[in-house]
Amino acid sequence: MRLTMEPGASVAEIARAHGVNANQVFKWRLLFKRGQLVDGASRRAALLPVTISAQVEAAPEPSEEAGPRQAPSGGAIHIELAGRANISVESGADAALLRCVLESLRK
Repeated sequence: MRLTMEPGASVAEIARAHGVNANQVFKWRLLFKRGQLVDGASRRAALLPVTISAQVEAAPEPSEEAGPRQAPSGGAIHIELAGRANISVESGADAALLRCVLESLRK
């Protein structure tokens, strides 16, 4: 975002150089200016306490009478890449498409 805010900067050229769609960069700039997209350098990761259990309980075996298992409906995963993107992945999302999106953000 900082590159696109410099005087005389071409958003289209910067987007192309980083393999990102210029329209997406314009949207991110707007969110950044509104304070809705935070600069990654201004946020620090928080460390959370972790407890490791020595014993792991095995999941009960599914009964044959229960029939085929279906994925729960309405589930979602929310991914926040600080200063870059917020992604919501709904249940049933296309795995190949999600992989492409995440790989493009890795650059």
